Amino acid sequence: MILQTKIICIANQKGGVGKTTTAVNLAASLAATERPTLLVDIDPQGNATSGVGVDKASLRHTIYDGLINDADSRGLVLDSGQPFLHILPANADLAGADLELATLTGREQKLKYMLASLSGQYRYIVIDCPPSLNLLTVNALTAADSVLIPLQCEFYAMEGLSQIMQTIRLIQKNLNPLLTVEGILLTMFDARGNLGKEVAAEIRTHFPGQVFESVIPRNVRLAEAPSHGKPIIYYDITSRGAASYLQLAREIIQREKNNG
Repeated sequence: MILQTKIICIANQKGGVGKTTTAVNLAASLAATERPTLLVDIDPQGNATSGVGVDKASLRHTIYDGLINDADSRGLVLDSGQPFLHILPANADLAGADLELATLTGREQKLKYMLASLSGQYRYIVIDCPPSLNLLTVNALTAADSVLIPLQCEFYAMEGLSQIMQTIRLIQKNLNPLLTVEGILLTMFDARGNLGKEVAAEIRTHFPGQVFESVIPRNVRLAEAPSHGKPIIYYDITSRGAASYLQLAREIIQREKNNG
């Protein structure tokens, strides 16, 4: 059966906002609804790859081979070991790809063409980006249907958000006019203090209708899960972190139904 594929890019130029945590756990939560899902790791750190239990050091072929050597992406996809969830992995080989891509024709659209051969096999493709605006991130934004922006509930959140919004506008203007904002996801929320609540209220005021109702809390179990190579729903399904990402997946699915 050919599926209608939706490609969601998880991006923020600011590091430490829960980007990879969101990519891994959103992909796993979407897969848990029995919708075939592909997690694409385009970050040279390869944390999304290890986050689903793949030993990145032992990989012979990664997304690098598709981007630089035009390897068939279908031969690069791995089974994550979790139902309905596959991974297109990355490791340190990708570290030099930004410079190598700069010399190639159509350098901004390499990932788009890679994923075209996988379209129809997955209901969702979730892309984890590097925490910077380089050619890898540009490739992800060019390939995506929408971008989900994780935003840490802290004082400087608005500053980082304005930067990624400007980047999205440039991508829409020059490379991907159909790119939309899937939503802003508030992460690392601490309900015990006032700062997180104030930041959340400010973001919702400035971006009405663009902020997810789902909020990701600070959660010890969520922080522990990557070291065990498991998404949170397979590490501790009873945790607040697991509940929040399952809620996010349901919210995205429901939005599609409402808009479809």
